[in-house]
Amino acid sequence: MHLYRLGVGEIGRLLRKRVISARDITGAFFARIRAVDQSVNAYITLLEERAHAKAKEVDAKIASGDELSPLAGIPVAVKDNICTQGVETTCGSRILSRYRPQYDATAVARLRAADAIILGKTNLDEFGMGASNEYSYYGPVANPWDLLRVPGGSSGGSAAALAAGETTLALGTDTGGSTRQPAGLCGVVGIKPTYGRVSRYGLVAFASSLDQIGAMARSVEDCALLLSIIAGHDPRDSTSAALPVPNYHDYLTGEVRGLRIGVPREYFAEGIDPEVESAVRDAIDHLAGLGAEVVDVSLPHTEYGVAVYQLVATAEASSNLARYDGIGYGFRAEDFDDLAGMYSRTRHDGFGNEVKRRIMLGAYVLSAGYYEAYYLRAQKVRSLIRRDFEEAFASVDCLATPTYPTPAFRLGEKLDDPLALYLADIYNTSANLAGIPGISIPCGYTGDGFPVGLQLLGRPFDEKTLFRIAYAYEQTAEWRHRWPELDIPVRRSADGV
Repeated sequence: MHLYRLGVGEIGRLLRKRVISARDITGAFFARIRAVDQSVNAYITLLEERAHAKAKEVDAKIASGDELSPLAGIPVAVKDNICTQGVETTCGSRILSRYRPQYDATAVARLRAADAIILGKTNLDEFGMGASNEYSYYGPVANPWDLLRVPGGSSGGSAAALAAGETTLALGTDTGGSTRQPAGLCGVVGIKPTYGRVSRYGLVAFASSLDQIGAMARSVEDCALLLSIIAGHDPRDSTSAALPVPNYHDYLTGEVRGLRIGVPREYFAEGIDPEVESAVRDAIDHLAGLGAEVVDVSLPHTEYGVAVYQLVATAEASSNLARYDGIGYGFRAEDFDDLAGMYSRTRHDGFGNEVKRRIMLGAYVLSAGYYEAYYLRAQKVRSLIRRDFEEAFASVDCLATPTYPTPAFRLGEKLDDPLALYLADIYNTSANLAGIPGISIPCGYTGDGFPVGLQLLGRPFDEKTLFRIAYAYEQTAEWRHRWPELDIPVRRSADGV
């Protein structure tokens, strides 16, 4: 029995029956990590000693007959832009290579309180800025379905760890698709909750009006269980919504009859890979066969989504990343003549090229004479994008779209063309601009065996309907039983390919 292939419910049942111990589970996952992560590079930091100590606590609670959380003894990986007390939190950047937070992010604190076992911190595009997980100071992450291809980003480490069997659950973050897109390319499940559903306290800021912590897993059920734990109001986050959190598991009925699913025509335009479109349309037809009503809808301002996102996100990033100057924490350059030189050298050496590119763009759009022409106008179009969704949801319960227009591409293939990467986010960024929830689930494979993701978008704070539809599809489709062949690790070359 491969313990690393079991889901939350299966592990929980075995723990409670004392067939296995939490220490058995923890040991199995670290053995798996040692076997494959030299090829995948999903983790930046491993917390083996802490994890075994937590597993010992869980085993003691089981022996005492204590009531357990659904996540007790369950391995979780945490994206490395989410603060963990006393553990280096790098954001995939050299500039935070020595930063150890003195506190846990709220999402991490809730995992600890639920007795989940945190295995380590996962790799990511630097500060979450990227869609391929190649922009990390700690090296690129490989897609477990093909080690020469990208896993997507920026939560590529979390998605790859799940696909490779290196964790059961994972936290990602989503500023412009960074939970959903890698979930789609790695064949796992990832949800971006409504803005305000999960506390951002302890999430290192990229673009504060867009960032959300997301839940990732290998099944819809496990993803729902994880979100139920980390969601909820937090007085330490002023944007946190003071709304009750449903028990999402209760909505996994497998029934979609009577629900109306909208298909936005703008999401099936020029540029989509034919195999991706075919798989997604087959999935929509499958939902129709289960009793859902499928209707065509329009989101007319979709074409502006990427441009608006780039203006808003880079402006906020430029402001948020101004705090990294080598004074308070993290990396500090050694070769400088004066204070201004120290600032300049630290930021030059500490940030990667993609982060510098976005900081410069953000500083430009916020500068005198350009603020109204760019940033203010982008915010006005953002309101139009939000209104498109409001009008669509007046007549449908969710929207069904591709997660990403293509399958996973080769490592290095688009590094010299960042614009192509930006434009490929067309299906993801609008949900962040509007603040609505979205989930990606596997819906098929290309002829070469690469996963394809189906994205479902919902009304604000209606994650329960997304889980309901996603679960009904998952349970009646064949895709959830597939695994990448990674039992014999393959070492990548120094340049990642």
